[in-house]
Amino acid sequence: MQVDFYQLSRDPAETALALIAGKVLDAGQRLLVVADDAALRQRIDLALWERKDSFLAHGEAGGAHDARQPILLAGSVVPANAARFVAFADGVWRDEALDFDRVFLLFDEATIEQARATWRALNGREGVESRYWKQDGGRWVQAI
Repeated sequence: MQVDFYQLSRDPAETALALIAGKVLDAGQRLLVVADDAALRQRIDLALWERKDSFLAHGEAGGAHDARQPILLAGSVVPANAARFVAFADGVWRDEALDFDRVFLLFDEATIEQARATWRALNGREGVESRYWKQDGGRWVQAI
């Protein structure tokens, strides 16, 4: 499994998530986006609808068509859309992520210590490859 740590310094989580979600869909995958905060999920919802090139089809978990959603926004880690990729938009690691093929952990200054602790906990763990991404101007670069 691959865990990508995204340190948010310039753009908010919803902007970074829209970019990541587009790439996930381009790769033919489904994505579960998890955030405890309903207001953050609403901002992500808006960012997915208002993408510059085209909107990204998605839904909020708990609807009648969860299984059909290519991107599902949820408050917990329940992949009702059969996603193999999960994004933690709120910077909070959840151990259920270990059941996925790829994880995106987005964190900012408020959650940087949690991200560091997660990095240390996953470092050297068999079957886990961690990557760290940071913003360099208007683009993302792999730092480690």
